[in-house]
Amino acid sequence: MLRTDHGLWAVADGMGGHEAGDVASRKVAEALARLPDGHDIDEMTDSAVAALEDVNRELIHMAREGHKARTIGSTVVGVAIRDGQYRCFWAGDSRAYRIRGNAIEQLSRDHSLIQGLIDAGMLSVEESKDHPDANVITRAVGASETLDVEVAAGDALPGDQFLLASDGLTKLVEDDELAAIISSFPPGEAADTLIDAVLARGAPDNVSLVIARLT
Repeated sequence: MLRTDHGLWAVADGMGGHEAGDVASRKVAEALARLPDGHDIDEMTDSAVAALEDVNRELIHMAREGHKARTIGSTVVGVAIRDGQYRCFWAGDSRAYRIRGNAIEQLSRDHSLIQGLIDAGMLSVEESKDHPDANVITRAVGASETLDVEVAAGDALPGDQFLLASDGLTKLVEDDELAAIISSFPPGEAADTLIDAVLARGAPDNVSLVIARLT
């Protein structure tokens, strides 16, 4: 989902089976695409979170009313950029990164069982890569009655690049490789190169990604 005119970008990754995932991710993208232009970045972010909460209620209602999928859900990650600042918002394990020069920083923190175990010191990052519960997420739009969208803030400078991506990319391409590719090519070419890398590695999951470069 792109709203470059408003400085807003987002990626939604559906869950709960193919059909249900498509429904959920489409509703997330459509809700964010309809947002009015906020007067400032915090207003825009608040509007995005409120829109996601509305979608969450709609998806819960759909699941209860007899949709063949018990869960109709989608992860989401978005970034709003304005006046030298960014606001990142997310629910689930789709990720946001900022690439500044050749350095990459993960702006989001996975809402997943594995990340919770890592945070608690019960699992190392290396051990997590082959864990049988690697796909279990703890938050998503449509997954539970209450949606808790996390928000992070920071500065955005000319030349910075922001990557939003589903786990179909980040589980196959390490952070240092992401940084190397994104810092070496224009955004469109970098996106194609990342997709080619995923396909070459078997592409076990769908991939959605957005790269935004500040000028």
